[in-house]
Amino acid sequence: MSKIPGISHSEAVRALAKVGFRVIRQGKHSVLSDGVRILTIPRHHKINAYAMGGIVHDAGLTAEQFKQLL
Repeated sequence: MSKIPGISHSEAVRALAKVGFRVIRQGKHSVLSDGVRILTIPRHHKINAYAMGGIVHDAGLTAEQFKQLL
């Protein structure tokens, strides 16, 4: 699952926004939704590759699809 690099919070939100996810609320984590799925992204300086892989999987994307969004 670690085919995805560790990236910053803002890069993750920007990439997921390209496929229809919007920020619902923010705190220590950002909660995004596309109307069907809800994702929770930690607002760390850098999200590690393992956590990012889980987020991408929950978003219904493959690692390759997500890399193209970056």
